[in-house]
Amino acid sequence: MATTNKRNVESVDYTMQERIKALYELQLIDSKIDEINKIKGELPMEVADLEDEIAGLQTRIDNLQDECSELNALLRDAKERIEQCKIKIAKYTEQQENVRNNREFDALSKEIEFEELDIESLEKRIREYNNNLKAKKLLIEEAETIKAERASDLAVKREELDSIDAETAKDIEMLRFQEEKAREVIDDRLLTAYSRIRSNVRNGLAVVEVKRDACGGCFNRIPPQRQSEIRMGKKIIICEYCGRILVSFDE
Repeated sequence: MATTNKRNVESVDYTMQERIKALYELQLIDSKIDEINKIKGELPMEVADLEDEIAGLQTRIDNLQDECSELNALLRDAKERIEQCKIKIAKYTEQQENVRNNREFDALSKEIEFEELDIESLEKRIREYNNNLKAKKLLIEEAETIKAERASDLAVKREELDSIDAETAKDIEMLRFQEEKAREVIDDRLLTAYSRIRSNVRNGLAVVEVKRDACGGCFNRIPPQRQSEIRMGKKIIICEYCGRILVSFDE
C-alpha cells in the first residue's frame, strides 16, 4: 500500500495546500470510522479475550488429558508387574515343596518375600496413580464447565458484533474507499506523522481546525501571525501545546 501511495504522490505534483486539505479530509473520514467503531464498544476486545481464554482452557484440558494417559499407562504397567510377581511367587512356592535342605527353602522364602514387597510397593503406587487420576479428571470437568460457559458468552457477543458489522459494512466500505483516495495525495512521511499523532491523542484527532483563534484540539490560543501562516498552507504547522496538526480554511 505504501509503495502504491508513494508512486501516486511522485507521479502527480500536489501542492502543500492540496496535501494539507487531503490530510484534513482523511481526519474527517477516520473520525467517522472511529464513531462507527464506538458503537461496537468493548465487544471486539471482549470477543478476543473470550477466544483467548477458551483457547487457554482447551490447552489446559489437552495437557490434563495427556497426563491422564500417562497415568493410565503407569497403572497398566504396575498391574502387569504385580501379575508377574504373583507368577514368580507361585513358582517359588511350588519349588519349596521339592527343596532338599533348609538353605534352599530359606532362599526361596527370601525370593517370595522380595516379590511380596514389590507387590506392596506397586499397590501403593497404584493408589497414588488412581488418586492423581481422579484429581486430574475433576480438573478436566471443571475446565470443561468453564469452557462451555465462556463459549456460550462468546456466541452471544460474537452474534452481537457480527450484527453491528453487518449493519455498518457498507458505510465502512465507502469510508475505506474515501480514505484510500485521500491517502493517495499525501506523502508517506506525512502519513507516518499523522498516524503517530493519532495514536498519541485520546480522541484520535491528529488534524484540527483553528476555531475562534484557538486550537481545535486543546483549545489553546493561536497567535494571529501563526494563524496567517496556517491559512497560507505552505507548510505543516503543529500546535505547540498538544502537538496536533493545525489547519484553517477560508469560508
